[in-house]
Amino acid sequence: MNRIAQAPSISTPTTTQADEALRRVTVQQIGPRRPGLVYDNATGTFEVRAVITDLAEARRILRRNAARFAVLVRDLHAGTEYYTGATWTGSDRVLKAVTV
Repeated sequence: MNRIAQAPSISTPTTTQADEALRRVTVQQIGPRRPGLVYDNATGTFEVRAVITDLAEARRILRRNAARFAVLVRDLHAGTEYYTGATWTGSDRVLKAVTV
């Protein structure tokens, strides 16, 4: 007796759990950066102007297919604005927090 094997179906809860896990990782990578926050690291001192979490928009802005977010920052020393996809690390430190 021949049986045709069927591929296991992908359930919505698994997809939802994976999406939630990826969302939490993205939130960790963005860190405390919110519009108005001032932070510094080894490369300079920055004010956060905007945080883009829309995947399509972040990928368009950064021109990277793997981008999950983009942060618009203003370099306080140079006075220039640009987008970054850099993750928040232990060397970043908040100088001026903002209330939500």
